[in-house]
Amino acid sequence: MKMNKTRLLEKISIQSGISADECSAVLKTFERVLSEELTRKIHRYGGWILLLVALLVSAVAFSQTPQRKGRPVQTIRGMVIDGDSKHPIPYATVRLSEKEGTGTITDSLGRFSIPQVPVGRHTVEAAFMGYEPGIFREILVTSAKEVYLEIPLKESVNELNEVVIRARTNKEEAMNKMATTGARMLSVEEASRYAGGFDDPARLVSSFAGVAPSVSSNGISIHGNAPHLLQWRLEDVEIPNPNHFADIATLGGGILSSLSSQVLGNSDFFTGAFPAEYGNAVSGVFDMKLRNGNNQKNENTLQVGIMGIDVASEGPLSKKHKASYIFNYRYSTTGLLNLEGGKMDYQDLNFKLNFPTQHIMLIDCQ
Repeated sequence: MKMNKTRLLEKISIQSGISADECSAVLKTFERVLSEELTRKIHRYGGWILLLVALLVSAVAFSQTPQRKGRPVQTIRGMVIDGDSKHPIPYATVRLSEKEGTGTITDSLGRFSIPQVPVGRHTVEAAFMGYEPGIFREILVTSAKEVYLEIPLKESVNELNEVVIRARTNKEEAMNKMATTGARMLSVEEASRYAGGFDDPARLVSSFAGVAPSVSSNGISIHGNAPHLLQWRLEDVEIPNPNHFADIATLGGGILSSLSSQVLGNSDFFTGAFPAEYGNAVSGVFDMKLRNGNNQKNENTLQVGIMGIDVASEGPLSKKHKASYIFNYRYSTTGLLNLEGGKMDYQDLNFKLNFPTQHIMLIDCQ
């Protein structure tokens, strides 16, 4: 490198007529000035250069990192049972119909869990050899809480040398096997989809065929009959009219039911052709069931609306024995405002405790 520099100075000296020593001195002066100017620029803009380099490195690292999906997910779990005996069905297949490859198999106790299900509406299908497929459509999955399903399967009958037409079991059929017509099952996920229902089971069934809805009250008029001719049942026990301020606007109707759809389970609504077990019913029967609470983790809900404040909670009492609780408390908005004059105060408390027990078979030997 030094030899090349010496030859370059000799060529410049010959062509310019200036001595090599003078050319060397000029070159050294130019190098010193250039070095000082470069050092001054680095001191002046060094911070910006470092920031630019850091941004470039961060951008490269971020581009190489795989992006995660931001869509929230939730878990669908539940149990597959025999529609007649109510016994769990082990090793049944449960899957999401619209998503290929998304499913699971029930355990020895008939329980299943499908994790990482995107929020939205899904169709869940359960199948097992010797049973007709059970389908639950339009199940609403939210990020707030898990979805619990109890899927009943009906045994299929195959006969040789005959064509057997089998209907799929779904929520359009009543849980009561004695009902042949005029019945409709109100499922848990269906109870949360009705707009303007005020969490009132009586208002949820007003959109069914044969029911005349009322704006001023929650009276249920079936096929033109008066609302007070409807029979109310809770857990297979006949109960009085559960509506607040009943018979004020309509005989048999009220403003709001004392039962909340937050704790409502799969229930049957009959508009005619009642099974023999329902006596003293004229226009219809609303046979309501309370659902079991979440037996794996605690979940709480707080709602504030026009009709009042609603607090609900559910969770396990004993994870070892799968015991659970669920309760719902509601207090009227007018009671909180403490208005003078005509005010309508009410409070509601619904709860259910579930303690699973083992079935014991007694054998009588004589």
